Amino acid sequence: MDGWIVARMGRPGMSDAIKEDLWRRWRAGESISVISRALGKPPGSVFTVLKHHGGIAPAERVRRADGLTPGDRESISRGLEAGASMRSIAVSIGRAPFTVSREVARNGGRLKYRAFAAEQRAQEQARRPKPSALQDNLVLRQLVIELLETEWSPEQIVGHLRLVHPDNPLMRISHESIYRAIYTIRWKVIPRELCAKLRTGRPIRKNKKNTVKGQWRSQIVGARPIEERPAAADARTELGHLEGDLIVGAKNSQVATLVDRKSRYLTMVALPSRHTATVIPALQQAFSLMDPASSAL
Repeated sequence: MDGWIVARMGRPGMSDAIKEDLWRRWRAGESISVISRALGKPPGSVFTVLKHHGGIAPAERVRRADGLTPGDRESISRGLEAGASMRSIAVSIGRAPFTVSREVARNGGRLKYRAFAAEQRAQEQARRPKPSALQDNLVLRQLVIELLETEWSPEQIVGHLRLVHPDNPLMRISHESIYRAIYTIRWKVIPRELCAKLRTGRPIRKNKKNTVKGQWRSQIVGARPIEERPAAADARTELGHLEGDLIVGAKNSQVATLVDRKSRYLTMVALPSRHTATVIPALQQAFSLMDPASSAL
């Protein structure tokens, strides 16, 4: 007879385009597993990008209305290559001569100026995140930390501040600013261990759209859904239908378990690690030692 095992076991760089797609999917509520498969990146790489920003999507960068555009920089590059003067180049793109000369000087001069490199440099310099209100206000920061340590939620803290300091604008802050300070670990505004004090206990921020309901999360390629389990296994009327699980203990120890659904006979398998290449052969070895008349895959 056919048996059944229910298994519950378990960094390449990203371009700016892939990161934009990642954040778009995250804002839409897709899980890390779904995003990982869609982008063709490991879940750990996706989580690393999310955690760097605390799970809070960075604001879209908006180019200044009076700033040079990629087209302007390309025209400057072509003009320099043709030997045109700074003034003539400025006239051709409708900019002040000083703007063009400063742009060329800060990007290597007439001989080394390249439009693409200059555009990238401008984008990097435009990355200036607004500092948290808690960074400069030490009194407010200390009070928020003390309340978080006693397991107050950011919403409760905001309400408390409004009641205790109704006329002091320096003691005002939004709950979202507190969440950003907690989850954006690189700011080092609030100790990272206070994430565990929040009721969700999550390491990154999630909005209301983030849900795994209806999303396939299994990392097992070609996994058979539990809905296909035979009726005899559901009814526990036959021997040989097994449930598998992986238990992780202290000091990175782990053991696999196989339980017969009818007899509840337990088989425990010690494992040196929890990697697939280790777990599967160990389970196969344990299964081969069972009575084939009563247990079969």
